[in-house]
Amino acid sequence: MSINRRDFLLNTARQTVALAALPTISSFAIGNKALPKIKISVIGINHPHIYSMVKGVISGGGELKNFYAKEDDLAATFLKTFPQAIRAKTEMEILEDKEISLICSSAIPIERAPLGIRVMQHGKDFMVDKPGIITLQQLAEVKKVQKETKRIYSISYSERFENKATMKASELVAQGQIGKVVQTIGLGPHRMSLNSRPAWFFDKHYYGGIICDIGSHQFDQYLHFTNTTEADVLASQVKNVNHPQHPKFQDFGDVMLRGNGGSGYIRVDWFTPDGLGTWGDGRLTILGTEGYIEIRKNIDIAGREGGSHLFLVNNKETKYLDSTQTELTYGPNLVMDVINRTETAMTQKHCFLATELALKAQQKAVS
Repeated sequence: MSINRRDFLLNTARQTVALAALPTISSFAIGNKALPKIKISVIGINHPHIYSMVKGVISGGGELKNFYAKEDDLAATFLKTFPQAIRAKTEMEILEDKEISLICSSAIPIERAPLGIRVMQHGKDFMVDKPGIITLQQLAEVKKVQKETKRIYSISYSERFENKATMKASELVAQGQIGKVVQTIGLGPHRMSLNSRPAWFFDKHYYGGIICDIGSHQFDQYLHFTNTTEADVLASQVKNVNHPQHPKFQDFGDVMLRGNGGSGYIRVDWFTPDGLGTWGDGRLTILGTEGYIEIRKNIDIAGREGGSHLFLVNNKETKYLDSTQTELTYGPNLVMDVINRTETAMTQKHCFLATELALKAQQKAVS
């Protein structure tokens, strides 16, 4: 379905639908609002993003019933945060549970698309950590099954969906505060934390490469803020600059994009120094015809405390905007999409196009 861009950017949780025909959904009150409640599950907890993903869905009315993880240590840690969850003995126990509407996952990246296919084939919707798909072949298979089953395959791009400054920027762009968007520049530096990484982390076969992996956020933001629906990768490169002990690892990558809504530049790396007070100084610049927005996602170096810092410059003013009260809508909207069969959290076309661009950039990257 098509959604007006302004409505999409400013959308919050939708109204409750009639629940009589949906036996797995009940309602409960938050303040004066009656919100739907669906039962959700988790399969695969190999990346800590799963915690914020589940919390986001719970905030919108999801009830976590159970989870499946092969690793005892990861399961024990997960239960400390979600003690209400029951640990399933097998994946199939969850896939065949008729009460479950939505399954969330942060499994090892190579396992995510095949899992999502199994989830959709069992009549359930799927919310997965980025990268949600790591090869073009996987993408083709996911798109085929999604079209056949009409289930939701949603990739959680947390740099947009879980950052209040980025959500605030969506509102400002929709209001025309910087005119027509011309270009986005997305920078995604990360701290290596070498000794804390599992073996699969260093092998491109399992994580897809640096552009596919941590660069995936930036493709989502580029499409979103430029309102691009068709795009080409003009140039891309990847390198292993400083980790020769891991020859299948990539620690630097960048991309140039051109689309029918604007241009984009992306740079990602694993060079955040230990002296910085966060895992990475992630930044997004949105250039418009009448101004620009700069977001410091995680830290305002030598400045304000915390994250989600937004700076707005236009023909009227230059100012810092507080984003702390901005609502994070992805989880609540996804719950409503599961119920209403709508696309308010993210359109399926957008989800797959962001992935396709990342995979093509990774595939054609020179090293």
